[in-house]
Amino acid sequence: MIEVLFVLFAVVALGGAFGVVISKSPVASLLFMVATLASVAGIYVLFEAHFLAAIQVLVYAGAIMVLFLFVIMLLNLGHDYRADLRFGLWSLLAFVVAGLTAGVLAQGFMDVGDTGFREDGAAIAAALDEAAREEGVAGVIAEPLFTDYVVAFELMGLLLLVAIVAAVVLAKPRN
Repeated sequence: MIEVLFVLFAVVALGGAFGVVISKSPVASLLFMVATLASVAGIYVLFEAHFLAAIQVLVYAGAIMVLFLFVIMLLNLGHDYRADLRFGLWSLLAFVVAGLTAGVLAQGFMDVGDTGFREDGAAIAAALDEAAREEGVAGVIAEPLFTDYVVAFELMGLLLLVAIVAAVVLAKPRN
């Protein structure tokens, strides 16, 4: 059952990402991105990374999408999006059905019981469980984030700041 859910979430994530890129409507792209981020959160739950799933939903699917929605509203593009949304939902449904069919066929014709993870995954999981008991889940995530990856973390914050300033500049009325 977990493999089927993983394939479902993966297909929705890929279909949503594809929809973000090909959609002509910014609102439809926004909804595709929400579907993509929600399915990635579902994959996190399948991997029992509940903290990451919650952060994924709260920060990305919540706060960032609201920010993008305000940018779209500030730009006031002024045309109807209903036709794009209907097409997008049907294409997303087609991706999900095609992915589920491919997953079921792959499991039926091939022995897809192996997940493809490294064999020492149980040892790594045990070490992470031990670290999570000692430091807590947030500590296990925060330590490498603020030591090894602090430059990437700061650059991402700077990138978001530039995006906000650019949105305000684009939305400012011209004289």
